[in-house]
Amino acid sequence: MLSSNYAVGVDMMDLQLKGKKVLVTGGSRGIGKAIAAAFQQEGAMVGAAARNKEELYSVQKELGIQTYEKDLSVSPHREQLMEAFIQDFHRIDVLVNNIGAGFGGPPLSTPYTVYEDAMNVNFTIAVHMSQLASSYMVANESGSIINISSIYGREAGGTSAYNASKAALNSFTKSFSSEMIKYNVRVNGIAPGAVYHPNEIWKRRLQADPRVLEKYAKKNIPAGRLGKPEEIGNAAVFLASDKAYWIVGSTINVDGGQSHLNF
Repeated sequence: MLSSNYAVGVDMMDLQLKGKKVLVTGGSRGIGKAIAAAFQQEGAMVGAAARNKEELYSVQKELGIQTYEKDLSVSPHREQLMEAFIQDFHRIDVLVNNIGAGFGGPPLSTPYTVYEDAMNVNFTIAVHMSQLASSYMVANESGSIINISSIYGREAGGTSAYNASKAALNSFTKSFSSEMIKYNVRVNGIAPGAVYHPNEIWKRRLQADPRVLEKYAKKNIPAGRLGKPEEIGNAAVFLASDKAYWIVGSTINVDGGQSHLNF
């Protein structure tokens, strides 16, 4: 059995991301914050965008990265964000579309307006941000776009509005990748399973049942535990690197075996 200290003294893989200019949306907490931290640890120059001023201040203080207070559900804010990022960093090498939220319940009882909201937050923002970033990436003949999806973009398990919006994102990732690879810009996605970070949803569940994480993992995840945000960050930095150059248009499950599909 390998020691838990097996990595000590072993040369780590150089992902050659030092100096890369990286923008992470929804980067103030949870998965987004972990992704920003992973790129920063690789020597990249990182900007994170979110709505919450206090959370942005905290992540800026903790990680030492540039932050942008923007409500990306509003189209002009997306354009302002890209303009501000280019002004600060002069180019964009990697865009991580991480903004997302759960919406709705059973289809019949979910108003159609909730579907519209889900599509805007989980799909349209990523499409627009990708279009904005790609214009600079095409000019540079280089770039990587990573869309954070969900295993429920492929299978049942979440709510129907959430599933539909993430399925749309997966489809966009594939179709957009076919266009952009001609310009040496790779588009891929990551589909996390259940990932624990101390947000309000998990806090409420833990208050109701302190063993909820253990029970959920035992029932749903072959690996026996929930994922960690940094494990999504690890996948993101790999996908953005040239080590993953031949991965194009893929949305990769990072879920401890949680998904039930054979692909």
